[in-house]
Amino acid sequence: MQLPRWWELGDPCAWTGQGRGTRRMSPATTGTFLLTGEISNDPITFNTNLMGYPDRPGWLRYIQRTPYSDGVLYGSPTAEGVGKPTIIEITAYNRRTFETARHNLIINVMSAEDFPLPYQAEFFIKNMNVEEMLASEVLGDFLGAVKNVWQPEHLNAINITSALDRGGRVPLPINDMKEGVYVMVGADVPFSSCLREVKNPQNQLRCSQEMEPGITCDKKFRTQFYIDWCKISLVDKTKQVPTYQEVIRGEGILPDGGEYKPPSDSLKSRDYYTDFLITLAVPSAVALVLFLILAYIMCCRREGVIQLVHHSAIQKSTKELRDMSKNREIAWPLSTLPVFHPVTGEIIPPLHADNYDSTNMPLMQTQQ
Repeated sequence: MQLPRWWELGDPCAWTGQGRGTRRMSPATTGTFLLTGEISNDPITFNTNLMGYPDRPGWLRYIQRTPYSDGVLYGSPTAEGVGKPTIIEITAYNRRTFETARHNLIINVMSAEDFPLPYQAEFFIKNMNVEEMLASEVLGDFLGAVKNVWQPEHLNAINITSALDRGGRVPLPINDMKEGVYVMVGADVPFSSCLREVKNPQNQLRCSQEMEPGITCDKKFRTQFYIDWCKISLVDKTKQVPTYQEVIRGEGILPDGGEYKPPSDSLKSRDYYTDFLITLAVPSAVALVLFLILAYIMCCRREGVIQLVHHSAIQKSTKELRDMSKNREIAWPLSTLPVFHPVTGEIIPPLHADNYDSTNMPLMQTQQ
């Protein structure tokens, strides 16, 4: 299929191949494939997937910031894909002319046993994004700096991962802050003394206090790459003990050819009547006791009866005084008349008759 003029397949960084659209790589290297639209200034987006599947393989990643920027397809294959061709369908969409184009990228994964890389070091570069690091010249400069420090015979980039894929935060859009990128490289010789300086107690203490450790070879990277030496990881696969353990058959594991024997049908019957009564009787008794205690507190322990009677008497007297202020022709209030003689104790009749004019009578009488 001939590609349109607005789509160009860029040169790969670490893949090598024969013919356009076919690439060979090994599990010990990271490959990138540039999807670009530099021939025109049209906005172009790309969609990549494994042929016959809706998504890409798990080891293959794709990133494109904006429709006007290049799309980068990168990843490090696993050993399961050795000898199997991986066909990636790439679909390009021109957002201005609405044209579409499709191209198949065939990746042949080869074995990496010819150049084993047992010593692996992972660096965290703070001033780079993943697509910037995947550029051939930038990655070449970084590998050159590592080779100058490490002095290996064979050195390859094994894996490149964005810090966002490791749980990092999206940086603020100020001061041209970057996401950061993890770069794992492998070599065939042990680690140099400079790389092992991170593991000494002084630098470990400074890292625990969030201080920058003192690394002698940092100046060889500082001109272009700002490395967080506290996050460096050194892996020596020659000292790793295989974690595979043989399964020892014992209790709980059926022998080969064993059959499952279900329990017999003659199970003993069980009476649940007692359990039912206990389940209902105990909560009901507790609830009844609590109800009786609450009823005793609310009904039998009431206080303020005398205050209520006094308040009722005050309300009654107030009502009589209000009635008197409306009509002065009514009889004297019973609350102001003497009932018993203070000396003899006899009942005293009213001082005035019912037809007595009491309009000029003062409210308070002079006691005799």
